[in-house]
Amino acid sequence: MDLLALADFNLVAVHGGFGRASRASGQPKATLSRHVRELEDSLGVRLIERGSRTLRLTEEGAVLHARTGSRIGEIAEALQDVKAGLGRPSGRLRVSVPMLFAHTSLGPLAAAFRDAYPEVLLEASSDDRFVDLVAQAFDVVVRVNPPDSDLVGRCFLRNRQVLVAPPGLARPAAAAQAGPPARFPAVMRPGVSDDKPWHVVDEASGQEAQFHPQAVLRLASPLSIRDAVIAGAGAAMIPRSIAVDALASGRLVSWGLSAEPAAEVWVLHGSQRLVSPKVRAFVDFVCDYFDKEAKRDVLTQG
Repeated sequence: MDLLALADFNLVAVHGGFGRASRASGQPKATLSRHVRELEDSLGVRLIERGSRTLRLTEEGAVLHARTGSRIGEIAEALQDVKAGLGRPSGRLRVSVPMLFAHTSLGPLAAAFRDAYPEVLLEASSDDRFVDLVAQAFDVVVRVNPPDSDLVGRCFLRNRQVLVAPPGLARPAAAAQAGPPARFPAVMRPGVSDDKPWHVVDEASGQEAQFHPQAVLRLASPLSIRDAVIAGAGAAMIPRSIAVDALASGRLVSWGLSAEPAAEVWVLHGSQRLVSPKVRAFVDFVCDYFDKEAKRDVLTQG
């Protein structure tokens, strides 16, 4: 079977006609028609019913398109790499990352990746929703605690939550058994209840403690919450990755790490076998980038 003819068949099927497929790909309409006809001849079945104004896939054509359409682009790209004898990363790479990752890490990461792979055009967008790679034409997604799916990839960062406070805020003492728990002013996200205590582990002693927040301010962005705590509004539970600099400089103090498991940050892609050079390069680069960051080494401890 001619895989290029198969790719042209899927192109016509996706666009719903030879004319639209020709305009989208830049290939002559006659070339697309000839490739599809050659594919039909090689299979011995008709794949497309051609009308004067309409085009319809036959039952066999619909089956072939359903089973090959999502992978043919990767196959064609791999064939081109092998044929050229290159296998080096090149072309456009579309990536979706969470908003917080975009604000804190994407800029320097993207610049470093550009230096390492100048033939790859990295195009990143930020979205906290779990996007559909095929439907939205993304090559890679970065997500926190991703749900089970058909995507594959690697976890490159484990990020604990830390209870931080401004240096001038007194740390609550342990409550007496007979009295109500001591509450403290807290900056929290909208919709998060302050009825439940925050359980933390002291980083030095390993002892567990619990603190009872009293919401005095609610902000949606973790970065805004951090900045409000630095300004003295109260204490807050935030990702340690965005608190490390303020903790090191003394603008924030830690009351302990959250007892909850660390959040896992994954870089994911859709193919399990045919991974294009640009996708493989980006996945490896992200993992190596965070491994080499001394700051990230501190963040992943514990």
